[in-house]
Amino acid sequence: MKKIAIQGIEGSNHHIVADAFFSEQISLDKCMSFDALVDSLLTKKSDCGVMAIENSIAGSIIPNYALIDSNNLHIIGEHYLKISMNFMALKGQKIEDIKEVYSHPMALLQCKKYFKNLPHIKLIEDKDTAEVAERIQKNQLQGIAALASKEAAQIFDLEILAADVQTIQNNATRFVIIQTSNSVIAEEDINKASLKFQLDHKRGSLATILNVLSDCKLNLTKIQSLPRIETPWKYSFFVDVTFEDYKHYAKAKSIMNIMAEDFKVLGEYKNGHA
Repeated sequence: MKKIAIQGIEGSNHHIVADAFFSEQISLDKCMSFDALVDSLLTKKSDCGVMAIENSIAGSIIPNYALIDSNNLHIIGEHYLKISMNFMALKGQKIEDIKEVYSHPMALLQCKKYFKNLPHIKLIEDKDTAEVAERIQKNQLQGIAALASKEAAQIFDLEILAADVQTIQNNATRFVIIQTSNSVIAEEDINKASLKFQLDHKRGSLATILNVLSDCKLNLTKIQSLPRIETPWKYSFFVDVTFEDYKHYAKAKSIMNIMAEDFKVLGEYKNGHA
């Protein structure tokens, strides 16, 4: 049985993704931070990890790019999850009874608009969505609510006071599946790659690389820059590309390896987008 490191506990979005991605039965290593998740992989406590990397509303989770890169982790797959945020509390509570809502900062950000109409409720950042749901049930917390998945409400026997309170209904988070070694995926099944490179701070250097991707028939689906702490005003670029033919990607990879500094393949995998 594969052991999968997730951020959070049962009922969290990471747990939902782990169940959806792995067809076989899995066991969980429940981590309360992304740093702990990475440690679980590096110490061989877990075989794979599930890590949120970007949200369609809130954008990139930038520290996670750095965690993958600095720990030489490999992306072996991805999964897109439609996010459902539900306002939940102990059974018998009403919305007017709630004084505070605790949840992950990203969850609070995604539901800000809903709570503008409930000024009596204070929003408080917490480590994990489902963990708050568990705590409410365990400690029988009155006047306290969580923002979490419908699965969390079911697991921890809470009542949903309002369902799908996220600002944008078509709200999805992209999760990557990571491990310490590269996976062996058949070349014909690979149609997406995550790459990292650095460029000289001079005119046209990024445009030149982007032209290589275009000339090699690659579709750029994501570009994210991160400052290099040790070299002020120099940036690392993280890009995701999709392609129909691995040969086109292989050609682009060989050119970029020559043109860019510190070129690195973070993962080659199957596009998980529906």
